[in-house]
Amino acid sequence: MIKSLSFNSHLLVMLGNFGFQNSRRATSHGFLFCLKDQTITKMKKDARLRVDSELDGSLSLRAVPPTLIAAEKEEAKAVLTLFFKKQGLSNAVAARIINKSELFIDHLVSRLHSVHKSRYLVGRELTTLEIRDALIPYLESLLEEHGSMLADVVESFPHPPIKDKPITLVSPPDSAPDSKQVKAVSRVTETSPAGMLRPQVVYLMELGMDLEKIKLITRRFPAFAYYSLEGKIKPVVEFLLELGVPKSDIPIILGKRPQLCGISLSENLIPTMTFLEDLGVDKKQWAKVIYRFPALLTYSRQKFKTTVDFLYEMGLSSENVGKVLTRCPTIISYSVEDKLRPTAKYFRSLGADVSLLLLRCPQTFGLSIEANLKPVTQFFIERGYTLEEIGTMISRMERYILLAWQTT
Repeated sequence: MIKSLSFNSHLLVMLGNFGFQNSRRATSHGFLFCLKDQTITKMKKDARLRVDSELDGSLSLRAVPPTLIAAEKEEAKAVLTLFFKKQGLSNAVAARIINKSELFIDHLVSRLHSVHKSRYLVGRELTTLEIRDALIPYLESLLEEHGSMLADVVESFPHPPIKDKPITLVSPPDSAPDSKQVKAVSRVTETSPAGMLRPQVVYLMELGMDLEKIKLITRRFPAFAYYSLEGKIKPVVEFLLELGVPKSDIPIILGKRPQLCGISLSENLIPTMTFLEDLGVDKKQWAKVIYRFPALLTYSRQKFKTTVDFLYEMGLSSENVGKVLTRCPTIISYSVEDKLRPTAKYFRSLGADVSLLLLRCPQTFGLSIEANLKPVTQFFIERGYTLEEIGTMISRMERYILLAWQTT
């Protein structure tokens, strides 16, 4: 409650500084782009890719041989199956979801054609590895946003999932709980004849993670129950502590991304960090970066490169690219074609300085154009502001918006 009052107070002061006489009403309308992002709107837009592509002259699926499309659908299904299995689903459950998700599979294929349009124009087919590199980061971003509701989103695409009959990643409503999930939870709660929990569970509890939290993580990611203490969990925890991560933050980080414990330090985590440092991430800030977005260390290098190339395209210097990645690592999870580029185009249409906005408040680019940005624009237009004035205000106000967000 106190934080909420502090947040509103910042907004009221900010609006007063810009001459708003009805600032309380403005705050109550949530005008400062602070509404939750509506990913379903974005995905519906993606579903219309074929029609839109023909209108703007870009590649149409009709230009791709039917046999190639069929093969790519099978590749997309294989990637999605593998992704679901990594989240703890059995083959049977993953297959059942995918069999009901033909429209989502079409959507994945459309993404391939959009991301690799130039390849198709010259008649070059994608390799299996290229397909995986294109789709896995996208699926990871959806998982990061929807969590256990991802299966619902996939099955109901392009429509919003039915909220009163959820289909979670680990326990579909029309079946008994997945056996892997049950076994995994049982494993973390079982005790020895002497009444002792497993060493890895005891270790996690000593770090400040209670048993219920460990069970919750295991239900979401069953593989976590099988990570050994000395081989996986402890080395990663000690590595995080060496980076300066406070011990109290470890349970939060592992709760957000338990998969970190399953990644090799020498072969994956450390090389990924080195790669990101080369892109400009401040090595002295790793503790904060990982706390803000633990999933950063699990993305592919191709995903990093795609986002960084976009930032350069928007006019940011290499130094400022590093600042953006350090301050807002979640920007890596945003799709360039579906989120960042359309948002940049929208801000440019208002006359805002996109490169400055990216540098000062990159979080803004994770918001929904339809659910957040357009309502704000309309709010000011109805009060007599021109688009040019709105663009100027956006360029001047982002530091205050960021301050307000930091108080929540």
